[in-house]
Amino acid sequence: MQAKLILEDGTVYTGTSIGSTRTAISEIVFNTSMTGYLEVLTDPSYAGQAIVMTYPLIGNYGFTDDMESERSWADGYIVRELSRLDSNFRSMGSLEDFLIKSDIPGICGVDTRSLTRRLRNKGTMNGMITTEDVNPDEVLSVIKGYSVGDVVSKVTCKKPYVVKGKGYKVALLDLGAKKSIAKSLSRRGCQVNVYPADTLAEQIIRDEPDGILLSNGPGDPKSCTGIINQIKILCESDIPIFAICLGHQLLALANGGDTHKMKYGHRGGNHPVKDVKTGKVYISSQNHGYVVDENSIPKDVAVPSFVNVNDKTNEGMAYINKDIFTVQFHPEAAPGPMDSGVLFDRFCDMMARKRGNKNA
Repeated sequence: MQAKLILEDGTVYTGTSIGSTRTAISEIVFNTSMTGYLEVLTDPSYAGQAIVMTYPLIGNYGFTDDMESERSWADGYIVRELSRLDSNFRSMGSLEDFLIKSDIPGICGVDTRSLTRRLRNKGTMNGMITTEDVNPDEVLSVIKGYSVGDVVSKVTCKKPYVVKGKGYKVALLDLGAKKSIAKSLSRRGCQVNVYPADTLAEQIIRDEPDGILLSNGPGDPKSCTGIINQIKILCESDIPIFAICLGHQLLALANGGDTHKMKYGHRGGNHPVKDVKTGKVYISSQNHGYVVDENSIPKDVAVPSFVNVNDKTNEGMAYINKDIFTVQFHPEAAPGPMDSGVLFDRFCDMMARKRGNKNA
């Protein structure tokens, strides 16, 4: 069945329908990962977006249980070639089976190189994936009018739950958290208490965690005004805080900083980031369309801790006289390199020092 991708600038790409045949309008973004497509599809940070995979052949190992949430949150999927055969002893079916089951509309046979270049040159834009015979000129106003909106409330857990452990007790505020974040803490012996995004700061503080982790998540950080107000209270609690991706952005906003939308964002598993203090470079997994304006935060509040080697944008902040540090990239990877997983160890060390000071 033929399918079309209609961009808000009027460009039309024609290909073959894969997955669901429903029509979907979303923000079109590209991901440069060569593998890990299932983790990408199930990353809640993609809520409200359709994903263009730049690697030309996708789906060769089918779908497995390597999911970062219980379902896929992507609104669409765009590939050059979809593998019709899956070869993997862990495979539970083809990738197209997964797309159909997840009701995700997709399109293959598209010149993804051309599409990616267009998004890089003109910036991220909205688009429609459809199998219907529509006149592009008649739907452009609807496509342009699309907004991702409040997606954090859509992807967060509905009630608290616990990932058991015998070590430090970590409060994980689920803004759209990938499963691998809790797993990374659990592997280090932590007990992870996961809270919905709208949880009041007083409740988290009352539960007396050793540390707080603010997770990744989707959408414009400035739309999360209620969460930002609660993070302000958490910052004054003297509990160690580690924040990832959206959490990094929200913590900056809570401390007087600013954020802005990037031209086309960072999405993939090969982004180099440099530790400002040590000079060490990590290859990181990333998925974000907004960035912190590091100069908007007073130097007596926080200083840059990581910088993107490619475009020099901010990748992390260290807060002055507080046990708080944040990163824009994903130390839990999934997919991507595990280079920066040591940041979870740094968080554990921070909790150990704070507990030691309490007991002294």
